[in-house]
Amino acid sequence: MTEAFDLDADASRIAFRDGDAVGLGNLGVRSEDAWIGGVGVVTEARRSGVGEALMRALHEEARERGIRRVWLEVIVENTIAFGLYDKLGYRTVRDVEVWSLPATGDGESAAREVSAAEAQEKVRELRSSREPWQRADRTVENYGDARGLVTDDAAVLYRQPGGNVQLLQIAGQAEPLLRTLSTLGAVSILNLPDDDPAASIFRSLAATVVVRQHEMLLEL
Repeated sequence: MTEAFDLDADASRIAFRDGDAVGLGNLGVRSEDAWIGGVGVVTEARRSGVGEALMRALHEEARERGIRRVWLEVIVENTIAFGLYDKLGYRTVRDVEVWSLPATGDGESAAREVSAAEAQEKVRELRSSREPWQRADRTVENYGDARGLVTDDAAVLYRQPGGNVQLLQIAGQAEPLLRTLSTLGAVSILNLPDDDPAASIFRSLAATVVVRQHEMLLEL
């Protein structure tokens, strides 16, 4: 995560109480944008202001670095965390979903395997919305094992670090490409906007939504 998402250890914070570490807040940094790469508080210290203190410390560090925008995602059902972020001035930009498509073991398409750079160039031409932090161009570039598939009117970038497929970016009329990928193993994608055209493709292929999140933004 540190390498792929550009988490900055110097910009991140640990909260201590009576000498004991009770919370952690990670901050990813890319130019004038930052991303909250996880905030956690130990059970016995929750609901005592530790999370808010961590967030305010991360915001202070971001301002000192000249960052203008701080992004985060929060699970829809996590109303306590959502309330904190709302209190701190974040606004919901859009809702995003984590999808899972089971492996099929069969399927044919006219997909061509290409370099990650070539597939990413085609994705840039075809995509309809901004990629979330976990699948942004910078993130893809940080992976050394990204692969590409294209057709005349679609492109995908993916990884296969284990037996399953981690979809990084998708654009265009990509149903044939998803069918091809599903022959390699189960396919998952992080934080696909709920109105992205690819969401309809996943739905048509009987994929399921594993997690729904609010993507939120604080403008400093």
